[in-house]
Amino acid sequence: MTKLIRRQCLDADVGYHSFSFQESDDAALPVPYPDAYDFGTFLSAHPGRIDFFSAGHTHTAAVTVEVWDGPAPELTGTHWDEQGEVEFESVSGQVAVWSMSLGRTDELIVLSPGLWRVRASCTGRAEAERLSLETGTAKGAEKYLVQFWPKRS
Repeated sequence: MTKLIRRQCLDADVGYHSFSFQESDDAALPVPYPDAYDFGTFLSAHPGRIDFFSAGHTHTAAVTVEVWDGPAPELTGTHWDEQGEVEFESVSGQVAVWSMSLGRTDELIVLSPGLWRVRASCTGRAEAERLSLETGTAKGAEKYLVQFWPKRS
């Protein structure tokens, strides 16, 4: 049975429908965020980063990050508007949240260096889109659960 190692809650500043998890030090990345951002794709991976497409243009999304010691359990009991899985390799084990409007945040997601499987789930997309259109911003309407676990061969 897999064990939850760590859970943290953070805010992600969404700009232009996007935010990213990226290596804290992006100097060595071949394609740093937001280059090659795949507009309209809920979850996409590039070397050293994971991009998220949000339903709202400009807002603050509520993000819960879980780090597991093995495959995260399948999610039940919640209706998710979007879900996706990608692989992510962290060289440093330190991942920051990045925004097109604000750049790198100070908050870090701490992993071990290595290859990870990542599942992202999101709810509240219609509300975030509505509030973004009506008021220009929103806070916490769109909620993400992002689960990391080591990828074993």
